[in-house]
Amino acid sequence: MEPTETLEEFYQHKFSWMPDDLKKDIGHFNVFSYDEIYTQAKHEVKYTRREFYKISIIKGRHVFHYAHKSLEVNGCNLIFFNPLVPYQFERMTIDPSGYFCIFKEAFFAGQAHSNIKDIPVFIPGARAVFPLNDEQETQVLNIFKKMHQEIKSDYLYKYDLIRGYVMEMVHLALKMEPNETLYHHVDANTRLTSVFMDLLERQFPIESLSQQFKMRSAKLFAEQLNVHVNHLNRAITNTVGKTTTQLIFERMIAEAKALLKHTNWNISEIGYSLGFEDSAHFNHFFKKLTGGTPTSFRQ
Repeated sequence: MEPTETLEEFYQHKFSWMPDDLKKDIGHFNVFSYDEIYTQAKHEVKYTRREFYKISIIKGRHVFHYAHKSLEVNGCNLIFFNPLVPYQFERMTIDPSGYFCIFKEAFFAGQAHSNIKDIPVFIPGARAVFPLNDEQETQVLNIFKKMHQEIKSDYLYKYDLIRGYVMEMVHLALKMEPNETLYHHVDANTRLTSVFMDLLERQFPIESLSQQFKMRSAKLFAEQLNVHVNHLNRAITNTVGKTTTQLIFERMIAEAKALLKHTNWNISEIGYSLGFEDSAHFNHFFKKLTGGTPTSFRQ
């Protein structure tokens, strides 16, 4: 698996120029049409995590690899990417079209939506792909066109306008999602579960052979969260109906599948990266949870 792609690497891979403000601590924002990318890109897109957020509207047929899932998308789709989850597009259409924008968390610092990572479409595990009908497609394309024009202007408050355009797309997507999947009663159990899930997700993806996942027990997570392990287990079970250990193991299996699919690491190396000292224990763990061996899954 490739290491996390930085903004500098993004521009190096896609273009022969670098923005003047890239080093300024303003979170950076830019917007592109896919025509620009496919004309100027110097490297194919790798399956990896990026250090920036991305929102895309894309038309055409693609296979979208996101975390441990692979999803074929067709037609016009609005897609949200966050820095915690690796992804890759396989282009199946000769001439795809659309736009995308990129920005870092600091772009929203000090704004009403300063905690951009807490917005439902950017939470790991949330729905990322939103198919658009003709009316929605026109609406989102118009927003991107306005951002594309605005980013080139010398208007003093253009970034305030652009932040509003970004949130307009976010709210359009949220309105497409049933309310019961977005808003839950916020109590102590829900809050603790959310913090646990965030801490768990931050242990991934495994990006190099020198990296090893070691927080494999509920007790270790409870210590990090400064709560008793029984309290953590009750909170998670009451919130999602699964035990802490189940969620940890499910995430480990998801990462194992991603590594088996997207790297050329051998089985022992993948097992070690997930905290198993020998491949036999990893094989037993994988088969117990999936019904098959790592080798059969890779094949």
